[in-house]
Amino acid sequence: MGMRLEARLQQKLVLTPQLQQAIKLLLLSRIELNQVINQELLENPLLEESVADVAEETPAVLPDDEVQDTTEQVGPSEFDLKWENYYVDDDWGEREDAPASEELPSYEQTLSKQVSLVDHLLWQLSLSAVTEKEKEIGTFLVGNLDEDGYLRVSIEEIASSAGVPVELVEEALKMVQKFDPAGVGARDIKECLLIQVAQLGLSGSLVETIIQGHLELLEWKAYQKIATNCNVSLKEVLAAVKIIEHLEPKPGRPYGPDGNISMIPDVFVVKSEGRYTVLLNDDGLPKLKISSYYRNMLRSKETMSEGTKSYMDDKFRSALWLVRSIEQRNRTIRRVAESIVKFQYDFMERGVRYLKPLILRQVARDVSMHESTISRVTTNKCMLTPQGIYDLKFFFNNSLPRSGHDAEDFSSVVVREMIKKMVSEEDPSHPLKDQEIVAHLKGESIEIARRTVAKYRVTLKIPSSKRRKSLNA
Repeated sequence: MGMRLEARLQQKLVLTPQLQQAIKLLLLSRIELNQVINQELLENPLLEESVADVAEETPAVLPDDEVQDTTEQVGPSEFDLKWENYYVDDDWGEREDAPASEELPSYEQTLSKQVSLVDHLLWQLSLSAVTEKEKEIGTFLVGNLDEDGYLRVSIEEIASSAGVPVELVEEALKMVQKFDPAGVGARDIKECLLIQVAQLGLSGSLVETIIQGHLELLEWKAYQKIATNCNVSLKEVLAAVKIIEHLEPKPGRPYGPDGNISMIPDVFVVKSEGRYTVLLNDDGLPKLKISSYYRNMLRSKETMSEGTKSYMDDKFRSALWLVRSIEQRNRTIRRVAESIVKFQYDFMERGVRYLKPLILRQVARDVSMHESTISRVTTNKCMLTPQGIYDLKFFFNNSLPRSGHDAEDFSSVVVREMIKKMVSEEDPSHPLKDQEIVAHLKGESIEIARRTVAKYRVTLKIPSSKRRKSLNA
């Protein structure tokens, strides 16, 4: 075969680095975005955080036509034009009366750091009278504990990974299980409770017997049956249960994150003059501006080397694209949030019972975007509404058909709330079966299958009717 040249015309979709950055920023939560901005501030010398008093003077973003030009090769005259559009004059480096810096610790250095479970266990291991090999295996075991303090990896796997006999790993595990907090290093809930019982000096007691052989009955609160099986009185069983209730099923809990995880809304929905307005929450996010120091350096008569010029060019373009991507992200979030508010107006006014079925496609058509974009926007973001704080994905749910002419479909979220309310109001001695819940919902003109009710019940963490009756017995 001979070689030949051939010209072909074809269309090809290419994700530019700038587009990839915009997509990445769209997926980020508020906290993650803050981290990205702070990282860029550290790596890009052309970017600075704008102070509050001059933030309003800084253009939020360059005009679209000028930003578009930055994708081309930036010439000297264009370079100056772009700087003029995005900098704030300050007197940094020019003040002679600036106070001298003092050798003071940073704010982060003054904060106390919570000791993690791993750190606490390794500290105890370092103080133990063990050989270097035992310490090595112990360190390996501690590193394989989950956040609750459980060992989820088999002894055989650890022995194989560490290249030691199984017997040595078992001995090291016994040592770790004697550490504080009590119950750490257990492989299941039963072992965790038994370790704590042994440390309390209750080995051989009724407490140990119940945990060892009647844990399932204990979960069902079948106390009389436990008393019969153990040949003891109900009073003795109740006394043992009281002790068990004070044991810790998750030993690593005290070393987890402090307090409750707070939800910081990305969007506020406020009602003004009878209309709902969507406001972005930009509190705490750094406002970016171009450093006037580097702007002056570039505009000076001094010539720069080709390498320096290329470096400044890249950093300048990177800074502009970051700002533009953030602004595009904000606009997209606002548009999607406004669309959600429009579709879920009744929810904003009256609450969860009036939540309507909604799918991504409806919002995508409303804002003229792709469904994948709506999915990214609603990931890891929440909205403060008149009814409380909700994850953006909460507003999207399937519909359940209603019988009757021109009857509107019901949201699956509303149906789950109805099931939850039915169970909370049921007669404890005669809990509702799934089929009875189906009949109740049919009375509300809601067509639903029994298996769907069972699925919703599991989602709501509601036990079966038989188990609810046993728990209330």
